Amino acid sequence: QVQLIESGGGLVQAGGSLRLSCAASGRTITSYAMGWFRQTPGKEREFVAAISWTGTSPSYADSVKGRFTISRDAKNTVYLQMNSLKPEDTAVYYCAGARGPGPAVVVTSTENWGQGTQVTVSS
Repeated sequence: QVQLIESGGGLVQAGGSLRLSCAASGRTITSYAMGWFRQTPGKEREFVAAISWTGTSPSYADSVKGRFTISRDAKNTVYLQMNSLKPEDTAVYYCAGARGPGPAVVVTSTENWGQGTQVTVSS
């Protein structure tokens, strides 16, 4: 069983940057596509970004394209670099993992979720 732990959230002014990290434990995630989702109160959890198990083919929601970058390293950690943050990016951000090569599997078949980290962007 994979455990995912997010970190790096916080309070930042509009236009600022944050880097979220997702550390996996329990087993290696080299066979997992990984991604990030976010959720605000009263709304459905929405897709933000995903990356293949080889660290290629990143996929992004239109709302974050050009501002956010997803990446992963060989040490079981996934990152989300968030630049030019806007107040509407305020949400709890969740790390997600799914067994399979391509990023699309994260959207359709997420098996593992982190506990979430709060990102608040002030105007």
